[in-house]
Amino acid sequence: MAAQRLVVIGGDAAGMAAASAARRLKGPGELEIIAFERGRYTSYSACGIPYWAAGDVDGPDALVVRTATEHRRRGIGLRLRTEVTEIDPDRQRVRVRDLDANDGERWEGYDRLVVATGARPVRPGLPGFDADGVHGVQTLDDGRALVEALGGRGEGLRAVVVGAGYIGVEMAEALIRRGCEVTVLERSGRPMATLDPDMGRLVHDAMCGLGIETVTGAEVTGIRTTDAGRVAAVLTQEAEYPADLVVLGLGVRPETSLARDAGLPLGDSGGLLTDLSMRVRGREDIWAGGDCVEVLDLVSGRTRHLPLGTHANKHGQVIGTNVGGGYATFPGVVGTAVSKVCDLEIARTGLLEVQAAAAGLRYVAVTVESTNRAGYYPGARPMTVKMLAERRTGRLLGLQIVGREGAGKRVDIAAVALTAGMTVEAMTALDLGYAPPFSPVWDPVLVAARKASAAVAQESRGEG
Repeated sequence: MAAQRLVVIGGDAAGMAAASAARRLKGPGELEIIAFERGRYTSYSACGIPYWAAGDVDGPDALVVRTATEHRRRGIGLRLRTEVTEIDPDRQRVRVRDLDANDGERWEGYDRLVVATGARPVRPGLPGFDADGVHGVQTLDDGRALVEALGGRGEGLRAVVVGAGYIGVEMAEALIRRGCEVTVLERSGRPMATLDPDMGRLVHDAMCGLGIETVTGAEVTGIRTTDAGRVAAVLTQEAEYPADLVVLGLGVRPETSLARDAGLPLGDSGGLLTDLSMRVRGREDIWAGGDCVEVLDLVSGRTRHLPLGTHANKHGQVIGTNVGGGYATFPGVVGTAVSKVCDLEIARTGLLEVQAAAAGLRYVAVTVESTNRAGYYPGARPMTVKMLAERRTGRLLGLQIVGREGAGKRVDIAAVALTAGMTVEAMTALDLGYAPPFSPVWDPVLVAARKASAAVAQESRGEG
């Protein structure tokens, strides 16, 4: 019997994880695997680009987890610089073209298809945003262009970062460490809109203290360019910010134009909708994973777009297992993310207040101040922890942390508790590790859980 054919669109985390997992279960005689990637690299860590720009890691090779040659040696027909321009699900085929050749387009058939087209950076349709000197940070080619623009150390260069989400604050750190004068422009009232406003203000104050000019409420209206077409300044409704280079940190959207044109189902954010096996809803022969899909939020019970490499790799493993004849599911996420700007660590998991309200959940919110170590131990630094719990039930709904060394990864305690559906009262009994160099006797997360548990009990008495 002839081998079936698996076609993968996208050669990064989800796509190549799916191809690799399927290959482990089925040999070339049973399953032919062809992967199309329009870029020059495969299986790389885009999350590492800010640290390449900062000089912490070499690139781009250091950020490539598995090269094209390694994939091909394992029996995966990886074709770089090849773009898929159309999906024809009725005839089970995709239209492709070689970006480095002028030989037109051709159709490639499939028995099974994996859509792993990732996400595209938000790029405003404003004057000047296509100018020389405006940089995205989505691909390794983007990273190379930015590093080359920085030159030696970047001393004295005026850099403007548009957007203060995760990428924005990480790039602000990278640029200031390279010696640039850094201004961050954020449209909302605070950086890190993935935090509640009170926690975002802590990040704003810290960024300003680190020498990063952070302007909130800044509605960017365009970029002024030189006569040669290079960026000269970023314009807002109120001011003009001189710039030698501009970095976009406005987030991403699912890259699902191929899927939309093929009539595949999309959610509210534009991401593909799948079942728990990562199979596209309504299609027996198509799977999707990575930044182009929406996933189930286990806390709110709704689907949402959460573009993270951790999810993409897991999606790929699930897809490859199912395509290869096994069985696996991706149950959902709780929305855990961690970042840093210089020595400030920022983390969240679960729901923000606005998200809990949108989901129709009644909640209590508490905030505690603590330290990363025993207060008397040298090097103890402050930490702020905010916790949300559902009224009456006491179910943990979310956690946010802003602090210094040791703050960020504490979010994992809450991520496990959220996945397990724990109450804040049950969390107070967690047997966490303790020694003065690592934590106070009561870990800051448990202090927050105690306070949240008391708030839930007080609310229950008041309602009773």
